[in-house]
Amino acid sequence: MTSEKLFYHAQLYQPDYDNYQEDSWFTVENGKIKNSGVGKPPVAQEAVDLSGKFVLPGLINCHTHVVMDPTDPLGLSKNFTIPYLTKKALDNIQELLETGVTFFRDVGAPFDIDLELKKMIDSGEIFGPDCMVSGTPIVMTGGHGYEMGLESDGTFEVLKHTRQLLKKGVGCIKVMATGGVMTFGETPHDVQLSVEELKAAIGEAHKKNRNTAAHAQGLQGVKNSILAGVDSIEHGVFLDEEAIEMMVERGTYLSPTLVAPYYIVKEGTARGIPSYMVEKSKRMVEAHMVSLEKAIKAGVKIVLGTDAGTPYNLYRNTPFELELLTRCGMSTKQAVQAATLTGAQMLKIDSEFGTLERGKYADFLVLDKDPLVDISELQRRKKVYKKGRLV
Repeated sequence: MTSEKLFYHAQLYQPDYDNYQEDSWFTVENGKIKNSGVGKPPVAQEAVDLSGKFVLPGLINCHTHVVMDPTDPLGLSKNFTIPYLTKKALDNIQELLETGVTFFRDVGAPFDIDLELKKMIDSGEIFGPDCMVSGTPIVMTGGHGYEMGLESDGTFEVLKHTRQLLKKGVGCIKVMATGGVMTFGETPHDVQLSVEELKAAIGEAHKKNRNTAAHAQGLQGVKNSILAGVDSIEHGVFLDEEAIEMMVERGTYLSPTLVAPYYIVKEGTARGIPSYMVEKSKRMVEAHMVSLEKAIKAGVKIVLGTDAGTPYNLYRNTPFELELLTRCGMSTKQAVQAATLTGAQMLKIDSEFGTLERGKYADFLVLDKDPLVDISELQRRKKVYKKGRLV
């Protein structure tokens, strides 16, 4: 037998309303919002007074690597054991939850660790953020992320590996369309999986109604991924007007992950980050922000993603990405929406996540000050509730 828990006198943010509903109340039962309203609340055995507090939906981080240790820049090149990586992942998902991330999409993990973690979260064995996981990324032989990827050459191999991942139960297929920062001997402009190979993976995933994500930093790889029908471009560092127009026309989402190169440049070789990573990131930062500013103005659908797990890109720093988005021209309301409703829509989980409404999960943040006035408030101390339970 369960009892309802009441939260009342809240300033409740709803992206649909584009502002707060004053003096709001809602009740939670079995982890979901049962009833809600404004004004005088109902009587409840357990009640939480949120007078003077600002209440927002929990954050959705659409790009993480929970098995990776951000304090070890060379971690991908090390032969870590499954127990070691699992322990790291358990610590990282708790850090995500404590910083306000109540749902995440993981886009690359070896040994099916993310799949097993998801099973335990879904069953209640682990109290953590809900998630969508990708398993092992599909990469070309020797391509970006090959250290933990399924090396695939030609449409036959791509199709085979995609079907294997879908058989395991992944919710997203991750493909590598370009080179990147963390792999030695390549640049973000290098075109990797071809349009035909990308179509093979994305088309097969869409047959199963699964989400798809493409690591695409260089311009041609971005365009190839859009043409192949991918749901989201990850990073999208170098964009031109044509690429942006293609994204708008096709409804392709963009997960910029501005914090990833930011922290590589900020911490630098003094913290053990290889010089090739630092130099590539330095060449990317300005172009990345220019591209994003143009995409925002054009109406590209932006979601929150951080690439957490890359060098010194800590999971707890997820909200800093929103501050960087505002530096590229987003309003604070747009940034909050990117981190909540838009992310839920991209992942097709908006029937249960992304806003605080009846029938949806009671995943929310309680803040002392208004993040719509200062987005950095989300980086400060706050209370996090997951399915109505205080973290």
